[in-house]
Amino acid sequence: YPKEMEMSPAVPFLRYPQVLKGWVGGEKGFDPLGVTDALPVYWVREAELKHGRICMLATVGWIAGDLGFRFPGDKFQAVANSLEAHDKMVEAGYMLPFLGAIGTFELYSLWLLFKGWEQEVNRDAGDFFLGKQFLPKEPEKEKEMRLKELENGRLAMFAFSGIVTQAAITGKTWPFM
Repeated sequence: YPKEMEMSPAVPFLRYPQVLKGWVGGEKGFDPLGVTDALPVYWVREAELKHGRICMLATVGWIAGDLGFRFPGDKFQAVANSLEAHDKMVEAGYMLPFLGAIGTFELYSLWLLFKGWEQEVNRDAGDFFLGKQFLPKEPEKEKEMRLKELENGRLAMFAFSGIVTQAAITGKTWPFM
């Protein structure tokens, strides 16, 4: 790379992705695969936040299930571990309503994504108009909280992938000892 090229603080041997300037987390320049060179940052950030939030919930849910926490009812109590939970719930017929609810939420999410992208709605990527009252009122503190959510979501995506892989390979429950 030329000497005057700005390098990424997060991955120092890669160039800084200029399209991330102004985005929360952009100051760290984390885009090792160069995804934002091909796709709009708004769309990529929307997907990253959504997947990060789901993985944060999934990681906690998987660990809770493996530690023995279950919903009341014989069908839920009969599930031996988190790895077999999905198949058991499909067999019991409980997954279809979840699929419908998730599909409805995804349609709303897609509608919001396009409205926000076209700037018809004043909306940040990943904002579903829920929970803003819990963010700090000072802009700098709010940016810090958004960065924490982003980084914790990234960590959760790796964590959930590792937990599922470990459970499938070892056949054991969390903490896999």
